Amino acid sequence: MSGLFITLEGPEGAGKSTNRDYLAARLREQGLDVVLTREPGGTPLAERVRELLLAPSDEVMAADTELLLVFAARAQHLAEVIRPALARGAVVLCDRFTDATYAYQGGGRGLSVERIAQLEQFVQGDLRPDLTLVFDLPVEVGLARAAARGRLDRFEQEGQAFFEAVRQAYLQRAQRAPQRYTLLDAAQPLDAVQRAIDGLLPGILERCRG
Repeated sequence: MSGLFITLEGPEGAGKSTNRDYLAARLREQGLDVVLTREPGGTPLAERVRELLLAPSDEVMAADTELLLVFAARAQHLAEVIRPALARGAVVLCDRFTDATYAYQGGGRGLSVERIAQLEQFVQGDLRPDLTLVFDLPVEVGLARAAARGRLDRFEQEGQAFFEAVRQAYLQRAQRAPQRYTLLDAAQPLDAVQRAIDGLLPGILERCRG
C-alpha cells in the first residue's frame, strides 16, 4: 500500500466536508487507513491561524498578509499531519489545499500566480495532491447555501464578483490538468453527487493498491 493524497476543492456551499466524510466512509469499508483534515487548519497551531483568517475584523487584512498566513498554516499542517500520514501509507482526504490559494488569493484577491507558485514550492517542495475533486456550482447557489448555515465568515462576506473569480480560477486549473482534477456538479442533489463519487472509487482503490 502506498499513501494517497486527495484534496476536495470548491467554493462556499459546495458540500466538500459532507462529501469528504462520505468518501472516507467508503474507503474505510475497504480497510484503508484514512486521515481527514482541512485547510486552513489541521493542527492546533494551524487552527489558530484559521481563526485569524476567517474571523471578521474592523482591520482590513492585506492580501499579502492573508497569503502568507495561509502558507504558514500549511507548512505546519504538512509537517505534523499530511507528510507523516502519507509516509505510513494512509489516504489523506483534505478539505481544501493549495488550489484554494490559487482560487481565493489568486483569482479572488488578484495576487499573481507566480508569487503563489514560489510559496508553493518553498513550503511543499515537490508534494502535490494525487487527485483533486473540484465541486462546482453556480455562485448564487453556493452563497445561498452558505447563508443558510448561519453567520458568515470573513470570506463568505465577499461579494458575488469575488466568488465568480474564485469559481473561474478553479475551472481553469481543472481544465489545464485533467489528469489530476475531476470536476463534479455540486448543484445536483447530494445523492447524485455521491453516486459520482462512487464511480471514482475503483480508480482510487487501484491507485492505493498499485
